[in-house]
Amino acid sequence: MTEEALEKENIAITKAYKELLKVSYRTLSKEDKKLIRSAFDVALDAHKDQRRKSGEAYIFHPLAVAKIVAQEIGLDATSIAAALLHDVVEDSEDYSISDIEGLFGETVAKIVNGLTKISSLKKDMDISLQAENFRKMLLTLNDDVRVIIIKIADRLHNMQTMDSMRADKQVKIASETLYIYAPLAHRIGLYNIKTELEDLGLKYTEPEVYNDILNKIKESKEEQDKYIEAFSQVIKNSLDKELMDYTIKGRPKSIFSIRRKMQKQGVSFDEVYDKFAIRIIYKGDEENEKFFAWKIYSIVTDHFRPNPVRLRDWISSPKGTGYEALHITVMGPKGRWVEVQIRSERMNEIAEKGYAAHYKYKQTNEKEDSLETWINKLQEALENPDTNAVDFVEQFKLNLYSKEIFVFTPTGELKSLPKGATSLDFAFSIHTEVGMKTRGAKVNGKLVPLSHELQSGDQVDILTSESAKPNANWLDYSTTARARSKIKSALKEDKKRIGEEGKEILRRKLKQLKITLNESSINELVNYFKLKTSLDLFYRVGIGTIDNPMLKDYAASRSNALMSFIKNKISRKQTIKKEDLEKEEVTAKYDSLVFGKEEEKLDYKLSNCCNPIPGDDVFGFLTVNEGIKVHKKNCPNALSLQSNYAYRIMPAKWVDSSQQEFLVKIVITGIDHIGLVNDITNIISENMHVNMKSISFESDDGLFSGKINVVVKNNTIIKKLLEKLKKINGIDKVTRV
Repeated sequence: MTEEALEKENIAITKAYKELLKVSYRTLSKEDKKLIRSAFDVALDAHKDQRRKSGEAYIFHPLAVAKIVAQEIGLDATSIAAALLHDVVEDSEDYSISDIEGLFGETVAKIVNGLTKISSLKKDMDISLQAENFRKMLLTLNDDVRVIIIKIADRLHNMQTMDSMRADKQVKIASETLYIYAPLAHRIGLYNIKTELEDLGLKYTEPEVYNDILNKIKESKEEQDKYIEAFSQVIKNSLDKELMDYTIKGRPKSIFSIRRKMQKQGVSFDEVYDKFAIRIIYKGDEENEKFFAWKIYSIVTDHFRPNPVRLRDWISSPKGTGYEALHITVMGPKGRWVEVQIRSERMNEIAEKGYAAHYKYKQTNEKEDSLETWINKLQEALENPDTNAVDFVEQFKLNLYSKEIFVFTPTGELKSLPKGATSLDFAFSIHTEVGMKTRGAKVNGKLVPLSHELQSGDQVDILTSESAKPNANWLDYSTTARARSKIKSALKEDKKRIGEEGKEILRRKLKQLKITLNESSINELVNYFKLKTSLDLFYRVGIGTIDNPMLKDYAASRSNALMSFIKNKISRKQTIKKEDLEKEEVTAKYDSLVFGKEEEKLDYKLSNCCNPIPGDDVFGFLTVNEGIKVHKKNCPNALSLQSNYAYRIMPAKWVDSSQQEFLVKIVITGIDHIGLVNDITNIISENMHVNMKSISFESDDGLFSGKINVVVKNNTIIKKLLEKLKKINGIDKVTRV
């Protein structure tokens, strides 16, 4: 580079730095400016020999990211400094994390460390690993939420300056942005940034579509401006009469959201009605804020008919992100729907800056709270180590985009849950202990099943009992990550407990067969019963699936087992491939398909289009000629089948048949006497692994007959139960139907 060009570049760098200080949303103190200055100096030094793909000096990138953090997100000096330093440790060998800590203190070092961790994860990855990165990235939230915010700003600037990159790189980065960063920005309440990320994402993933819509927006701009002007004029006249202090802005909807509407409703650009929104921003102090909002609402609806279904009142109950506003959709001139957003200046700032502005208006002690509650919400989803990473992203996206519902506790406290949450989810959202001990729920004073889907405005009262504990069905009744992870770990605990009892039972039974329970006999038993782990073995003994006759067979086979075991081992080594082993393991755990709510075993065929294997998420489809066909839930044809033939879809799942529960009908006859029903129900409820589904008794002239439906795990248990029932005084006959 020539002297002159270098000189020019240095002037531009200094200008960008001054600009950063000038546009900062916070008022920066002397200390703040000092901190930012030294961060800038370190960044300048670390990146001195680096240039971006476009050829410009690298330092412009950290400066631009810091500017987004300072101006658009409105964070503090600590964050601005961290943004300036975000690539220093990764790109320069002269600076380590401990150097940063020495120079700028623990907080800045923590944030930079979080950002370095994210960047150093492999650059080129397929989607599942990408999701894994994303998850790790969220886990750094433990350290500081600002890591995520700066990462979003970093991504925004990269998206804005992606023109000089290879096309395949552009598509990869843009897809990742739409998949991960836009939803994240939405969740944090950075709506402006979310919109820009989505539009830029579309620009690179579907350039023709993007440019087409962009040109059409430009073409129709003049006509739209006229329309907005005419619409606004009507409202202005009334607002001026009321002496309100306000501004009205028209803003076009984002290209991405217009595209989404076109896809969702299957319409062309011209048919998308609400291509723009009108925003009324008014001045008003906190006492009058709500009053003014509803006053403006009534003025707007005096002139234009509102769509009652499309009223969004986030003033009475703000969104989880702190967003407050009143949204109404009204029928404007020429029969067009227009969205009108009503916000005070304070609400507008929060909408544009997200959490940062939220703090500005909070008392000092409250500031921590709002950030805390938000981090906690994310933490819940993260605490669960079982979820597979892609599910996690999907679940995260679901939780992001799903509308929230608001329900009340019996004392009138407001709780927000994702749409589709059940009364069981609500129990866990109050407290894990409440969830674990849930016996039932009342919604608006009426008893409902635990699977009851809650609606906004419901008042929910959870009934608990010391003896209640989670069972496997609870997983079907719950939707939130928190409830599911807690139930899963409780079920594991329960299995362990039964396993421990089973181990003792097994020890006793083997002793009678002159076999000692030790590591080698346990391994033999696990192989003999084709199980995967010793816990599976102990659990099955505990619940009685593996009984005396089966153990005797094992003892008999044991005497000549050694030779065949060795032979087997030699031949297996040569023939079994790794994939086969994995398949065997899968099939060992999930070997039978059940359908519908009753979990019946029916005849079925596996479909060729997606070839489901045991363990896959599947559904059944009732064909006209070929009976039930089983498809994977993510089968290419799943969407069209589910939308066109919803009535033919049957829920289906793979189960481990040795642990499946079966419905058994028992008929009892005998001579009636006082306390008989009590005797019968006592015996059933004393049996640990029996669950009563329904019960009916009749007494006719001293004769007694009863029908009981119970759910059991296996045949042995039911035999024992029938034996016990027969011994009751007065019972003549007990039969299984």
